[in-house]
Amino acid sequence: MMDAETAELLAESLDRALRHETAAAVEASLDEVGWREALEQEGAAVIPLLFTAQGAANATSGALDDLVTAALGSPAGPGTAFVLPRFGTYAVPGSVRNGGLALRGLGTVRMSSAARVLVVGEEDGALRAFVVETDRLETRPAGGVDPRLGLVTVEGRGIAVSGGAEVTAAAWENALSAGRVALAHELIGVSRTMLRLAREHAVTRIQFGRPIGSFQAVGHRLAESLVAIESAEAAAAVAIEAAERDPTVQVPALPAAMAKALAGRNARTAARHCQQLLAGVGFTDEHDFHHYFRRVLTLDGLLGGARTLTRELGEELLRTRRLPVAPPL
Repeated sequence: MMDAETAELLAESLDRALRHETAAAVEASLDEVGWREALEQEGAAVIPLLFTAQGAANATSGALDDLVTAALGSPAGPGTAFVLPRFGTYAVPGSVRNGGLALRGLGTVRMSSAARVLVVGEEDGALRAFVVETDRLETRPAGGVDPRLGLVTVEGRGIAVSGGAEVTAAAWENALSAGRVALAHELIGVSRTMLRLAREHAVTRIQFGRPIGSFQAVGHRLAESLVAIESAEAAAAVAIEAAERDPTVQVPALPAAMAKALAGRNARTAARHCQQLLAGVGFTDEHDFHHYFRRVLTLDGLLGGARTLTRELGEELLRTRRLPVAPPL
């Protein structure tokens, strides 16, 4: 396990790497820092360091591809992208019938530069992972509210495949869980920057001869945003602590789903309060806030949104009649 000094040095290096303006430059800097090597050596412990900083900087990279690929037990690298489930879902994106692979999913910004992709598909009731050359797939910008994130839709039909690595249901669940915890931390990073922008506005905007931050209603919105962020971070920390016992990227499913659901819901809460505090300026393209609000809406929908995960966690609770261990909120 990393000591505090090593973690601090790695966090500083990752923070510098994420300051670049283009995804290609960020990817190159993460390679220089040794992000994948740190992931291989330290496992889930490095997830908060990178993804919280990535959210705070509103940066874009293919780090999620690396993480999910490694969690699935496959080698990660800059030339390998991962086909994520479609937006708002978390089902495997591919299926194989008569030796032909059909897939429909999402890709990160790395998809445009990767030579190959890793896609999980169902074949005869079992899951398998296939490596496919990128030029055999159809990709196009996903659009939506956050085009800066660089998501693309990925489709393919009748792609001849054979073999493929066997993927257990537990391995696929672990890949989803690792991705959910990463996205939870990214949402936390985004939320902290939104709160910072709102607070800066509150202490500099003068009304009736006083900073608006001195008004009780404004203070309440700032406080509620902070509580929402801190509670989401506590839930995400529980998932990481449960995973750190294993040097590989092994993340328990239940705390990961709880962390993602809480981070998505609470990020929306913080976004709503912060936008109210920023008033008219918060709706303009000139202010940075809208980039972060857009990122919240997009990240919440990846690998299962807050509403979907909360509903399914409730259904599981009713089915098992067992309460999960509550995070220290």
